[in-house]
Amino acid sequence: MKKLPLAVIVAGAFCAPFAGAVRAEDTPPPADAAAAAPTPEHSFTGKVGLWTEYEYRGIAQSSQNPALQLNLDYAHSSGFYLGTFLSNIKWLKDTATANGFDTNARVEWDIYGGYKFEVVKDWTLDVGYLRYEYPSSGAFHPKPNTDEVYAGVSWGPATLKYSYSFNDTFAVPNSKGSDYLELTVNYPVIDKVTLNGLLGHQRYKGTQDSGFNNSDLSYTVWKLGATYDFGGGWNAGGYYKGTDAESALYTVNGKDWSRDRLVAFVTYSF
Repeated sequence: MKKLPLAVIVAGAFCAPFAGAVRAEDTPPPADAAAAAPTPEHSFTGKVGLWTEYEYRGIAQSSQNPALQLNLDYAHSSGFYLGTFLSNIKWLKDTATANGFDTNARVEWDIYGGYKFEVVKDWTLDVGYLRYEYPSSGAFHPKPNTDEVYAGVSWGPATLKYSYSFNDTFAVPNSKGSDYLELTVNYPVIDKVTLNGLLGHQRYKGTQDSGFNNSDLSYTVWKLGATYDFGGGWNAGGYYKGTDAESALYTVNGKDWSRDRLVAFVTYSF
């Protein structure tokens, strides 16, 4: 069982542009998504996407390499929903290499579920649970697998969401109780074009056995971009993201996973 250096253990599991209630930070819906069709009792949807890089909460997951991702979702008219998300990753492989061993943990698999409902007119509350799973990651200690509960409130184009982790967060030792707060805005500006913005803060709590204060790993992230709806389920876009994370703590094998960069994507929803 390998214990990871500080510069490596924090990078994990941070998806692409802007977070909704689920792990796979979905591309924002097209401007005409709120069609006047009645809500079916049961609905099954999916999405596949190709990204120039998989990053989550501002931290690279695929080490500056492209990522192929899949979402599968079920929703009930009552507001209850379940879903799953899959993506290739590289941060665990790079972490293992930096520590002198190998791993087959090259996939992230997330499972989430919750309840979304209108509290008062035009105000929606979303509460749920999210499990970040990294198959074949048994060689890591602490393990990167993470459990979060979340609550979000939406009004118009804006969503404010709070997530709370109740175990070691993304392999950071003694980090139970770490949390993340973000504000996202997806605002249609012209036909088929939506502007996307995000401001978030990842906070790490706790002190490691070595005496290191996990708060040094905390950071703020911002993103700004746009999405174009081609119709027929196709969307494409891009955004620029930046963080104020301490780069030395997020640099592995010469790559700073927290650095500012441009991310582009294309997705198909079905």
